[in-house]
Amino acid sequence: MNRIFYTIAFSQFLSSLADNALLIVSIALLVLMQEPDWVSPLLKISFVLPYVLFAPFVGAFADSRPKGQVMLISNVLKASGCGLMLFGMHPLLGYGIVGIGAALYAPAKYGILTELLPSDKLVAANGWMEGLIIGSIIFGTLLGGFLISDFLHDFFQLVNLDFIRGDISSSTAIAILLISVIYTSAALLNLPLLKVGFSYQKLNLNCGNLVRDFSTCFVSLWRDRLGKLSLTVTTLFWGAGATLQFLMLKWAEYALHMNLSESAALQAVSAIGVAAGAVYAACKVSLQNSANVLPYGALMGLVVCIMGVYSDDLLPPIVLLHLYSIQLTLNDLPAYFLLLLLGWLSGYFVVPMNALLQHRGHSLMATGQSIAVQGFSENLSVLFMLLIYSILLWINISLPLIIIGFGGTVFLAMVLITYQYFGSKNSTLNAIS
Repeated sequence: MNRIFYTIAFSQFLSSLADNALLIVSIALLVLMQEPDWVSPLLKISFVLPYVLFAPFVGAFADSRPKGQVMLISNVLKASGCGLMLFGMHPLLGYGIVGIGAALYAPAKYGILTELLPSDKLVAANGWMEGLIIGSIIFGTLLGGFLISDFLHDFFQLVNLDFIRGDISSSTAIAILLISVIYTSAALLNLPLLKVGFSYQKLNLNCGNLVRDFSTCFVSLWRDRLGKLSLTVTTLFWGAGATLQFLMLKWAEYALHMNLSESAALQAVSAIGVAAGAVYAACKVSLQNSANVLPYGALMGLVVCIMGVYSDDLLPPIVLLHLYSIQLTLNDLPAYFLLLLLGWLSGYFVVPMNALLQHRGHSLMATGQSIAVQGFSENLSVLFMLLIYSILLWINISLPLIIIGFGGTVFLAMVLITYQYFGSKNSTLNAIS
């Protein structure tokens, strides 16, 4: 790994940190606006919708110029969407603009890895990237929870914010302002990288040609045996992960009686497990053996099912830690263990699949287009699963039943994928070079 890689990784860390903090703050803003519960998952839908709508264009855009320039433009867009929320834009629209920036960012941040590094470094590079991304989720959710905590709310009431629209509380306004500064810092880190990366082709503004080129790449990657395997797994994983993010917030309120700030901290516990699993995969799993992690995806579904029947009455409510508005009690420990295990399984099994997908995409087409196909497939899954989750909340299906059904679906899907792959005549990845 060289200095350019670490600069890219740190810029990605800051950008993702702000994404996750903004999500928590936006949920708090929806609560202040007295929106119903089923609106909160729509935040994530507005964030990932640009990945699907602009998939034919973002890959071509990323391939038309050095990836460093694309990363700078993306972070400027994110900062703009965040800043517009300060002046009254609805969180769904503001977070949607941030999603446009994120959709542009994805082909650049992953595409540049295949351009800078040899294939034998991709699993390790993905381990670094996923570890930092999960680190950004940990600190981003903690930061978001801290920014909406009662402690800061009482402090921010002393601050005069006459220049900000009055229907946003002072604490929420300062939280959004601080997150905008983080996006700006990530953009500044991209300035030395403006000439880093390859330009494969001039940008074609003909929408018909762009859609046709994207469709060709989409079909090519899905028809490739290893591409199909990795795309199927990552598509399922990211759709399930996005839904699980909101399920955990509701589960913490339902099963552990936590408020939103405490629930955000609970998400960070799962993210710690993901980071550990990602680092372990980077050290232990090679690209040739990446399919060996498939059974861990099925185990992940079983752990989610256990969450659905979990009760916090297993141990006495003895307070172990009290920090600001966040409180940890003895009867929360089994829940924390479950989330750590869930995170570890997730990180261990998704990092090799991501590396395999990037390798196959780079072998078959330009890097930006391959990542755009990946983003389109994965975020279509996110949209579908979050929409189903919102509908289930809207019709008042009980939360334990939703969680068990969700975990059972993931378990059965991964068992089927694992059986189909290892039951085939050619289940080895040794042909990868």
